[in-house]
Amino acid sequence: VSNLHLGGPRTDDMSFTPLELIDKCIGSRVHIVMKTDKELVGTLLGFDDFVNMVLEDVTEFETVADGGQKTKKLDQILLNGNNVAMLIPGGEGPVAPEGAPAAEE
Repeated sequence: VSNLHLGGPRTDDMSFTPLELIDKCIGSRVHIVMKTDKELVGTLLGFDDFVNMVLEDVTEFETVADGGQKTKKLDQILLNGNNVAMLIPGGEGPVAPEGAPAAEE
């Protein structure tokens, strides 16, 4: 087991591993940025050691060719952790650029 270093010595007891951070997010809303042009916002129900996640009440945001955003509502999903680039606890999702068209499926 290796230690995670967060930019220098810590003098408090607030350090934890990435999996512990994700564990603290269970039951909360999370914003997930994928390796593709998609982002997801949903409530985290659970995850495994590979960061495969079960999310409910999900909104999927996809950037389309004209610079706009397409959204899709999903009740519940199993997300493959291999495709996740970043997880933002409490995130509200992407902000569309001003004047960009938004489409909902």
